[in-house]
Amino acid sequence: MAAAQEGYPKLFSPIEVGGGKLANRLVMAPLYTGYAAEGGRPSPYLIEHYRMMGASGLAMVVVESVAVKVSEAGSHRMLRADQDGSTEDLARIAEAVHAGGALACCQINHPGRFDMLGGPVGPSPVDVSGMVPRELTAPEIREFVQAYAAAARRVKEAGFDMVELHGGTGYLLASFVSPRTNQRTDAYGGSLEARLRFPLEVLEATRQAVGEGFPVGYRFLVNEWLPGGFGPPEDQPVAQALEKGGVAYLSVMGGTYESFFLPEVVERTSQDGYMAEPTARIKEAVSIPVMTAGRISHPALAEKILEEGRADLIGLARVILADPDWVRKAREGREAEIIHCRTNCDACMTQVMGGRSVICAAWPKEKRTEVKQKLEEA
Repeated sequence: MAAAQEGYPKLFSPIEVGGGKLANRLVMAPLYTGYAAEGGRPSPYLIEHYRMMGASGLAMVVVESVAVKVSEAGSHRMLRADQDGSTEDLARIAEAVHAGGALACCQINHPGRFDMLGGPVGPSPVDVSGMVPRELTAPEIREFVQAYAAAARRVKEAGFDMVELHGGTGYLLASFVSPRTNQRTDAYGGSLEARLRFPLEVLEATRQAVGEGFPVGYRFLVNEWLPGGFGPPEDQPVAQALEKGGVAYLSVMGGTYESFFLPEVVERTSQDGYMAEPTARIKEAVSIPVMTAGRISHPALAEKILEEGRADLIGLARVILADPDWVRKAREGREAEIIHCRTNCDACMTQVMGGRSVICAAWPKEKRTEVKQKLEEA
């Protein structure tokens, strides 16, 4: 192990996040898998999946997008934190992660204009890919604030170490910040300060619900990569406002479902470490830890990003799904054996968007068959 740490001293060095200590700089970034059973209950394979991630050598595992309102979960297989009865199910997931030695963080979310169950909602009735979300009223916005806070409280009660607010992918929190999708003229629209009001109210209510000493992170969409969408130069002021509001870390991401498949975005996201530079912009503006992800396929690249000060944490999502032994192989100097997420492969995203569970194309045929059987049994 000493030799591996000599090769990647930053990657395997500890870091403090929100008062808690991470054993290294590697975090599983949230990746929606669709492994939950119908109704959002954790299936046996979902528990197995998170037990495997917790034992992979990652310092922390961020559990995928968990619904704050079940009637508006976005998918029948989206995990739930919408009622007190959800706590027991969430506790099983936290225990699975902890069993392997990693810290457990839970991401809570509302899909907003991408809600396929309760119907799309958002700050304004702006046509998005042929769908027009219903504009939320001010009283409904206040209800959502409390829904996030209550979900966070359940996450804490379930035994998780942190909670993360999903402010990415064009979901509800991000849609309020975007000048493209937020065209309101009341207190929640117009200026950047007004567009940020709802996420900051959610953050404040969440922090009050979980109390002091329980870190609240934020998944931060820094660039929609769409004309008229959110992006620089507003990214740094928002990051600073979130830091002032008390977030423990920022997990940086780019793009939405409207931009992911644009040719120029496909080209950008096929590059290793494509989010490192946008993350560096955010790191310049804040003092809290900042996480980057985005095809960081090689340990040497992860180490370089940390050495150059472009990020404090490395998020692995599809990379760690493709090879759960990525961290172990990096520690042991077996980088050549890593099974890599395939460039220009969006099989997992295509499956999710089609309402199916994720099967990684990079897995050996035997594993793909085994996982399919386990999911069918669930």
